[in-house]
Amino acid sequence: MLSPCLRRLPTELQDRETRVRNRHVDFLVNKRATDVLRLRAEIIQYLRQYLLRSDYVEVQTPILAEGAGGAVARPFRTAATEFPERVISLRVAPELWLKRMVIGGFDRVFEIGPSFRNEGLDVIHNPEFTTCELYRTYFGLEDLIGMTEDMFTGLTDHVNALVIRSFPSLKAASACIKAPFKRIDFITGIETAINQQLPNLLSPNADVKVAKILRDQSIVLPSSPTLAQMLDRLSATYLEPQCQTPTFIMHHPECLSPLAKSFLHPDNSQRIAARAELFVNSQEIANMYEEENSPFEQRRKFLEQNSHRTGESSSIIDESYLEALEWGLPPTGGFGCGVDRLCMLMSGAKRIGDVLSFGSLRNVVSLRRAVAAR
Repeated sequence: MLSPCLRRLPTELQDRETRVRNRHVDFLVNKRATDVLRLRAEIIQYLRQYLLRSDYVEVQTPILAEGAGGAVARPFRTAATEFPERVISLRVAPELWLKRMVIGGFDRVFEIGPSFRNEGLDVIHNPEFTTCELYRTYFGLEDLIGMTEDMFTGLTDHVNALVIRSFPSLKAASACIKAPFKRIDFITGIETAINQQLPNLLSPNADVKVAKILRDQSIVLPSSPTLAQMLDRLSATYLEPQCQTPTFIMHHPECLSPLAKSFLHPDNSQRIAARAELFVNSQEIANMYEEENSPFEQRRKFLEQNSHRTGESSSIIDESYLEALEWGLPPTGGFGCGVDRLCMLMSGAKRIGDVLSFGSLRNVVSLRRAVAAR
């Protein structure tokens, strides 16, 4: 006897709560559960090999630091025995670290790893999640879009072949991922949907005017009705539902993209970012933009961003990153992809917990409580 089994293995396991509390049994009984995780491993390997073939260098950047920058998000905070007087944060994104490496001479760099945001949890959000971020010098927005289309169409073909050959329990990628992807301009798309022009978004009372538009359209205002939050709500209402097939929402207002380069829109003279977000099935899959490399413009955008943030979402300006920019960040394109959502898309999973080894944070923290209750 190699190892005793002290419990009787069920012939089937269908109840969702029982499955997430006994994930090891779920793996033994339900082949689909193991196939999803094996497919996840294949997807991550495909992304890694795609970038390595293009001469990117894979790196690891800090997860624990004194500040958490690179995204508007509430961080997890902890303390280190060595520095008990300092508040340590888990990173919300690796972006600022990776751009420091570009400044240091790494012209093509990427990282696949975890980030943490102390925010909501639902079928497509988990506080602990995996991203693939890359940065490449002299790579503009159109280059990033072309790379994204090539990467994801190739990945779709790879996944479909794997499902047929190795994972028959999974449904092949149902999304029609074929280049070129559809494009929607952020401002003109919203103006078309609401049949009126947006105000000058740089004007002092732009937030008041946009709030009126939301009320006129019977849209509930965000709990924190900043200009950026309200514009994001308009996009979620009118643009994202149009993104069933792969679609880029492009040229966001500057206030939504403080880390991106910005310019004047050729049609309406609004100040917009050189940015695109990829949506599939109305869910964001990837985000990309030309990086702001002027320390003066970056400081202005940080200050503008911070003036609209309150409570735990507010932050201190990252002076160390601004100082790093003074050494010269070459023109750079950046790309970030949510690996968990990409795995959901490719495997047909409906919940983010299904593509994580032990489910979402709610499942993980419930394990000990469930055992203690027996």
